[in-house]
Amino acid sequence: MKALFVILVSLFSIHAFAQSKNAKPASQNSKVKITQIKINPDPYQPFRLAQGYRVGNLLFISGQTAVDDSAQLIGIGDFDKQAAKAFENLEKVLKAGGSGLKNVVKVTIMLKDMGNFKKIVELRGKYFKAPYPADTILEVSSLFSPDALIEIEAVAVTDEAAEWQQ
Repeated sequence: MKALFVILVSLFSIHAFAQSKNAKPASQNSKVKITQIKINPDPYQPFRLAQGYRVGNLLFISGQTAVDDSAQLIGIGDFDKQAAKAFENLEKVLKAGGSGLKNVVKVTIMLKDMGNFKKIVELRGKYFKAPYPADTILEVSSLFSPDALIEIEAVAVTDEAAEWQQ
């Protein structure tokens, strides 16, 4: 019995060694697919900006603002209108990348006035569901336009890969 055990262990060791000699490092076996996320029309195209990228099963979304399809800022002087449009634009790009607001894991929200912080908390409750994404909220002195009041960038997982755990 002991001899049989030694033979089996030896065969297993030889097999494992042979496979390890033929194995390539993970970096040589697989590459991460990177795809630009495109929407049409794309108001960012004239500025040489990508809406975002899909990297494997992750989406990296550029800062979304309150611009319409022709890159015109809407809701000048109205934070609520600008915030709603920024979230709408974020949702559009996420959808184009194969995800949605439900799979956002990180956002960075830039505000011209931190006095709108309470409104952002309310909007997070409207557009995101628990578990809420990680978030950084910053007050900035300027955005792409002097009249822009909010910009939201995000990282999300694709719908096909997301499996939320509590």
